[in-house]
Amino acid sequence: MADATDDRLRLLIERIERLEEEKKGIADDIRDVYMEAKAVGYDPKIMRQIVRLRKMKPDDRSEQDMLLETYKNALGMG
Repeated sequence: MADATDDRLRLLIERIERLEEEKKGIADDIRDVYMEAKAVGYDPKIMRQIVRLRKMKPDDRSEQDMLLETYKNALGMG
């Protein structure tokens, strides 16, 4: 029985390793896109913020915007 368990564990570990490699490849591709955007004049930092905002639900984004404005006003930045 230990052999079957050992084989299952090995297969799971190998799957994770393959997925980690794919993840690294995708991260490299994303980095390349940001570099391309920078080369044509876009600001990658702002683009990352936009991507993060687009992932959010509209209500969460509105709440974050309200809190940001509240904090800025409290610090005299508004």
